[in-house]
Amino acid sequence: MKAFRLPLILSALVVVAPAAFASPELAQKRSCMACHAIDKKLVGPAFKDIAAKYAADKDAPAKLATKVQKGGVGSWGQIPMPANPAVTDAEAKELVAWVLKQK
Repeated sequence: MKAFRLPLILSALVVVAPAAFASPELAQKRSCMACHAIDKKLVGPAFKDIAAKYAADKDAPAKLATKVQKGGVGSWGQIPMPANPAVTDAEAKELVAWVLKQK
């Protein structure tokens, strides 16, 4: 029975690992990094600051995914975050999940 566990675990890692490493590349591809950085404010807040602000908000993933696609203003001052309609629903969810994991 133990002999079957290792291949199962390894195959699970192969499926999960690409998603875990894809988000920084996706953030670059979808131009998020033009205004945001992981650990410092650029035009918009640092991803680490976003993660800290929304850490206790259970509704944050859905709210932020919408904001990624539709844009917004007011959460971090009066500089607007432009809409990014090229980002799909799945990509928005992936990006937000990654951002909220930044510490």
